[in-house]
Amino acid sequence: MASPRVGIIVGSKSDLAVVEKAQEQLKELGIDSDITVASAHRTPKKVEKYAREAEGKYVCLIAAAGMAAALPGCVAAQTTLPVIGIPIKSKALEGMDALLAIVQMPPGVPVATVAIDGAKNAAILAAQIAALKYSEVTAKLKGLKAKLAAQ
Repeated sequence: MASPRVGIIVGSKSDLAVVEKAQEQLKELGIDSDITVASAHRTPKKVEKYAREAEGKYVCLIAAAGMAAALPGCVAAQTTLPVIGIPIKSKALEGMDALLAIVQMPPGVPVATVAIDGAKNAAILAAQIAALKYSEVTAKLKGLKAKLAAQ
């Protein structure tokens, strides 16, 4: 069986530092990932193509954006894969704008939402989704939970 893979999409290059933390956590859990930069507002056709081509490549997607934060919802609207949204902290409203934009999705277009800049939890949630199909990820998650309990 192939290794699990998670797709990460971020709205701006300036937000790469946040999603790179998710990528690091996924790697620790034995999950491959890649990062794509695409904006729901500036490059909507690229976002649409990404979402439509994600099925069959990934077990789930992580979508991160700040301010108006339409990206996670736009991705979720165009795929049946689970989408995890990361609201990115901004100077103006400390990320509350992004949090509210991501969490307030209409019925039928769910986005699982983590804390502002919550990349590590997004990765762990993605791993928990992957663990439904990949038992080796379950073992890694159990190790992570034991490590957290020992702190």
